[in-house]
Amino acid sequence: MTRVAAIDCGTNSIRLLVADADPATGELVDLDRRMTIVRLGQGVDRTGRLAPDALERTFAACREYATIVKDHGAERLRFVATSASRDAENRDDFVRGVLDILGVEPEVISGDQEAEFSFTGATKELTGRDDLAKPYLVVDIGGGSTEFVVGEDHVRAARSVDIGCVRMTERHLVHDGVVSDPPAPEQVEAIRADIEAALDLAEESVPLREARTLVGLAGSVTTIAAIALDLPEYDSEAIHHSRVSYDRVREITERLLSATHAERAAIPSMHPGRVDVIGAGALVLLSVMERIGADEVVVSEHDILDGIAWSVA
Repeated sequence: MTRVAAIDCGTNSIRLLVADADPATGELVDLDRRMTIVRLGQGVDRTGRLAPDALERTFAACREYATIVKDHGAERLRFVATSASRDAENRDDFVRGVLDILGVEPEVISGDQEAEFSFTGATKELTGRDDLAKPYLVVDIGGGSTEFVVGEDHVRAARSVDIGCVRMTERHLVHDGVVSDPPAPEQVEAIRADIEAALDLAEESVPLREARTLVGLAGSVTTIAAIALDLPEYDSEAIHHSRVSYDRVREITERLLSATHAERAAIPSMHPGRVDVIGAGALVLLSVMERIGADEVVVSEHDILDGIAWSVA
């Protein structure tokens, strides 16, 4: 076993995994897995820059994670940064801050690299399951972008497009700094139009409709699963590898898009940092299922973070 640490810093959240990895057996044993909503991508779509308060929230989480990594005695650490820091003019400020705190430079990876990690993390443990037909379509709905990856045992095609839940919310649902509560039908349609255009773009290089199993990743998808399961609180073990039907996803999406902030916040499994962006994230998932004719989505709690850990091991 090799003790490794992986950090995934996205547009909405930063996450840490410390695990013992055995490449020979494919076993990854979690020692510590946690997530903090930092909204690093706050305003990036509009300003092109990382906001000072967003950077400070992220650096505060990094200081907490540095202590955890040290306490567990991880032999190797890899820090991967995705959409928000890839787009920002002042990303050097972010890189310097992380390097000072954690002693490693964040790798601002491409969308294609992001897709590779997501696919590995989500599908490595599905090998040998007869109930899940190949090829897989792994869809990772992040804050700034969504990754589409088709493959069997390895990636065959991948594409990243800019339709993350934070980006769609800020672009279409925020006016004068306030999120529409609930959004108007024309705002929802504007998000839909962006999503459909992005799916057209993804299909230019990824055969989405060839997929036989849809695997959904990241907080928007896992939150929808938690709602579908009617969980009294967020429960990763119950959510991992659960299956949610198309009809249930449509029902939940319509509920979220017609609810007020208070009604969404009152859902027991809802993380406070997702209340404003979950509607847009749900709409991305629903649109994907409609595009490929999926009857269900298989929900995975293992994603890019696990793929990063395997790359270190």
